[in-house]
Amino acid sequence: MKRLAIAAAAIVALLVVTVGAFWASIPLNVPWRSILQQLHALPAWLDAPTVSPEEASRLVVPEGYAVSLFAVDVAEARAMRVTGRGDVLVVSTREGQVLLLEADRDGDGRADGQRVLVDGLNGPNGLDLADGWLYVGEEDSIGRIAFDDATGTTTGSYRQIVTGLPSGGNHWKKTVRLGPDGLLYVAVGSSCNVCIEENPRRAALLRFTADGTFVDTYATGLRNSGGFDWSPVSGALYATDNGRDLLGEDFPPCELNEIVEGGFYGWPFLNGSNVPDPDLGAERPAQAEAAAPVHEFNAHNAPLGIQFLRHPSHPADFRHAAVVALHGSWNRSSKDGYKVVSLHFGRDGAIEERDFLTGFLQDDTAIGRPADVTEGPDGSIFVSDDLRGAIYRISPGGSGNATITAPRSSNRARYDASAVSRHARQQALATGPTTMDAEGCLACHVSTPGDEPGGVVLTDLAADYTLDELVDYLARPDPPMPAYEADTTARRQLAIYLLDTY
Repeated sequence: MKRLAIAAAAIVALLVVTVGAFWASIPLNVPWRSILQQLHALPAWLDAPTVSPEEASRLVVPEGYAVSLFAVDVAEARAMRVTGRGDVLVVSTREGQVLLLEADRDGDGRADGQRVLVDGLNGPNGLDLADGWLYVGEEDSIGRIAFDDATGTTTGSYRQIVTGLPSGGNHWKKTVRLGPDGLLYVAVGSSCNVCIEENPRRAALLRFTADGTFVDTYATGLRNSGGFDWSPVSGALYATDNGRDLLGEDFPPCELNEIVEGGFYGWPFLNGSNVPDPDLGAERPAQAEAAAPVHEFNAHNAPLGIQFLRHPSHPADFRHAAVVALHGSWNRSSKDGYKVVSLHFGRDGAIEERDFLTGFLQDDTAIGRPADVTEGPDGSIFVSDDLRGAIYRISPGGSGNATITAPRSSNRARYDASAVSRHARQQALATGPTTMDAEGCLACHVSTPGDEPGGVVLTDLAADYTLDELVDYLARPDPPMPAYEADTTARRQLAIYLLDTY
C-alpha cells in the first residue's frame, strides 16, 4: 500500500500540466510521443535519433550564408561555446556531459571527432569559457575546470564553485555567462507556469564573482530566460524570456528584454507589454514597476539561446544583428517557432525580426528544435538541435543552400524488456492500472488515435526509449511537465508499466 500511495501521489505531478492543457479552451494537437518530443521532453531519444541528410537538405538560410550538418549523435545538445581554434564545446544534458567537437580541419564539412571533456554532471545546460576556465551550469550548482584553449584539454579536477541553487520545477536548467564586468551571470527559471515564488532566487538573474562568491540578484520577474548576451554596439544586456502557458494560442508573447541592474520584468503579475495576468495580476505589489519587453516573439515560440554577431565576415545587413533559437510551441493547435531568427536593431530603437534558419517544420511535423546559437572565431554560426542531437554550422559567404554530408545515425539503443525481472514486471503491471485509474490518467491518455478525448496517444513507447531514459526523464523533465516527485524505485515501476503496456 505504501508503494501504491507513493506512485499515486507522484502521478499527480505528472498529470497536472497535461490535464490543464486539455481544457476545452486550450487546443492541443499532439499525440503521446509528441508530448515527449514536442513538449520539451525526450528530444534526442525518439524515432529518428539524428536528422537525416534528406531532411536537413530542406533547411534554408538567407542569401550570403550556407548551412551544413556539422555533427550528429549529441544526445540532447544544448548550450555551446566555440574555442579560439574552432572546436565546439556542447553540453549533453541527459548524458550529464560536456563534449568537445573537433573543428573541421579536413574540409569535409563535419566535426573531425568527438570526445568527452567533463562527465558525471547533474543536468548540465549552461556553458561558458573565460580566462582559462570552462564554466558549467548544472541543475543546482555552477562548476568550473581549467581549460587550455590551444590544445582543447582540461587540467586538474572539476569543482563546484556555487551550490544550493534552486532545482526541480518546470524550469530547472541554468544558463551561465561571464559578463564584460568579469562577473558570472546565472539565469534561474521559475518553478511553475505562474505562481508567486517562495525562493527569491527563482525567476531571476543572479551575479557571482568568477570564483563563485554571490554578489547580488541583478534582475527579477524573468519567468525563464534561456539565453542572454551583450550588444557589441551599445553594451546593453539582452535576455530572451518564455511567456506563460494556458492563456490561449496567441497570448502572451514571448519576450526579449533589455536587462538593467535592479530591473523587474513582470512575471508572474504581468505578461507581454505589461498586460495584467488573469490569475495573479491583481496581486502585484504597488511598487513593482515593470519594464516592458523591447521585442515580442510570437506566443509559445520559446526563445532560448541568443548570440550577437561580431565577426566582420557577415553580410553588412547582419553585422551586429542577434540570432535567436526559437525552440518551438506546444500550446497551439498548429506549431510555430522551430527555427532561428535574426533581430536587426534600428537606430530608432525598432527591432526587426527575420527568418534566419528555417525548415525544421515540415507538414506541421518538427524535425528539429533549435536550442542554442553561438559564433566561432571565423564567423561561423553553430546551432544546437536537442530534438535530433545535431549541430548545424551556418557559414558566411554562401548562397542559402544546405550542404549535407553527415550519415544518418543507426545506433539507437531500445528498451530491453528481457533485462526486467519477472518480479519487477509483476509489481509494475499490478500497480500501474490502479494508479493510472485512481489519478484519472486515462481522461487524457488514450491508446488509439481518435479515441475520446483524442488528445494524448500512448503507443509504441518501447520503440522510443530505454527504461533508464524514461526513469531519468520522470525525475527531470523539461517544461511544461513538472518533475515526478518520487524515489527511483517508484519511477522505475511506473516506467516499466508504461513501456510494457504501451
